[in-house]
Amino acid sequence: MLRKYEDGLPFPVIGDPEKELYRRFGVEASAKAILKPGAWRALPAGLWHAVRTAITKRRALLPANPTNGNLGLPADILIDADGRVAAVKYGEHAYDQWSVDELLALTRSGG
Repeated sequence: MLRKYEDGLPFPVIGDPEKELYRRFGVEASAKAILKPGAWRALPAGLWHAVRTAITKRRALLPANPTNGNLGLPADILIDADGRVAAVKYGEHAYDQWSVDELLALTRSGG
């Protein structure tokens, strides 16, 4: 199901439609995912990117009403080459995740 939206990523992606991993790692869903102003600044750019990608790469648009809802808070989990969790970030709103620079710094420092 995920591949029709994000094919060709340079890393493994794990789909979790039943949210088993979400529960295991303590990832929450909350209205604050979209109600906090920090999430709002990403909406116009995210929508434009989704439409542009769907058109130029002939992909399906992301569903307006995803299977498990729109209120999931993000969680970034960095897993090392041995399969151990090296670092975790639990987001406070929908646009609260590691920046690329933060992620690269974590990979350099070993998590």
